[in-house]
Amino acid sequence: MSTAQQIPFIEAQDPAIAAAIRGEEDREANGLELVPSENYVSKATHEALGSSFTNKYSEGLPGKRYYGGQEFTDVIENICIERACKLFNCKYANVQPLSGAPANLAVYSALMKPGDTIMGMDLSHGGHLTHGNPHTHSAKIYNFVTYGMKDPDTGEIDFDEMRETALAEKPKIIIAGFSAYSRELDYQKFADIAKEVGAYAVADMAHIAGLIAAGALKNPFDYGFDVILTTTHKSLRGPRGGMILIKDSEDIFKKVNRAVFPGLQGGPHMNNIAAKAVAFGEALKPEFKAYAQQILKNAKAMADVFERENVRMLGGGTENHLILADVYGSLNVTGQEAETVLDEVGITLNKNSIAGETRSMFDPSGIRFGTPAITTRGLKEKESARVAELMIEAMKHKDDQAKKEEIREEIRGIAHAFPIPDSFVK
Repeated sequence: MSTAQQIPFIEAQDPAIAAAIRGEEDREANGLELVPSENYVSKATHEALGSSFTNKYSEGLPGKRYYGGQEFTDVIENICIERACKLFNCKYANVQPLSGAPANLAVYSALMKPGDTIMGMDLSHGGHLTHGNPHTHSAKIYNFVTYGMKDPDTGEIDFDEMRETALAEKPKIIIAGFSAYSRELDYQKFADIAKEVGAYAVADMAHIAGLIAAGALKNPFDYGFDVILTTTHKSLRGPRGGMILIKDSEDIFKKVNRAVFPGLQGGPHMNNIAAKAVAFGEALKPEFKAYAQQILKNAKAMADVFERENVRMLGGGTENHLILADVYGSLNVTGQEAETVLDEVGITLNKNSIAGETRSMFDPSGIRFGTPAITTRGLKEKESARVAELMIEAMKHKDDQAKKEEIREEIRGIAHAFPIPDSFVK
């Protein structure tokens, strides 16, 4: 099982940084991570991230580089691409994006001109910043229109209104994807509307890519989507990075490649691509399918506890890895208060706005949490349900220091019983 990372050179040269690394290792080992966009990587992935590939500049694509000395960078990038395409059943992949937001911007740049229209999910209904938040750079370049839920308590998307907006606004891209939405999307309806208005159907699957790769959730490519955007961490359990997948269009693939480099990025981070390749290899193993199914089971177990305790959940529960709960409306605890008190007892998650939010985004009504990381540690339904119970107890007793200490000890015990594993491959 996981042991402390060996960092003798940092400890000798830079004690302050070494102390921060040790502090983070201790925080992760003694608490439980419920931020749905976070996970743990294997020791093999860690090794690839810290490899000598961090030294190498590799602008261009395999076989078409601008610097010499590329025989080994081409090997790892080709392996990474091959594994990505196999995982998601597509013909093309660009594995160079540095993260999810740059990947999104690259696709916008590849498929549209400045001033063109994009349709994405309303941020307050679960969408992502890059789907049209006015403070983002992409919103200064493109015109965004939104769709949302018909009923926040069921999570049903209002496809009739979405279609009317699409017919009126004629978007060039329609994005199916989210950052805080707990239901599985009806990809066929998205694809049908996109086809009707002549738009590209693009799926932002950053949160659920691992669940799709494992077959636990539907693959948008099976419903006529052109492009999938994703991060490579989160449920895919790789290093922090981005990726663009193209079903079968060579034309889109060439446009995307030019948009990534030289359009938006310089040299790719080859150590990160090596780590992606390692993680994708892990995701191709049979164990990963069982892992993805367990993520869903654990999320459902936690949602059942919140339902039993009459805590309102947006979407009425979950069909994926995450839950968005209205703790202010149900427990009279703000999202910021909940995040703080749960941090105190060793549970990490994030405050989050909800549909119809009446509070500040810095202290909203909701919390967002998910199960990828605790599932990596080996928790099953019983333990996940207990964590949910402890979360609610902590929020109800947010001012009771003795009760919080009691909960903290139990959480520490669970964390020690389920340490972060070194490897995910048997």
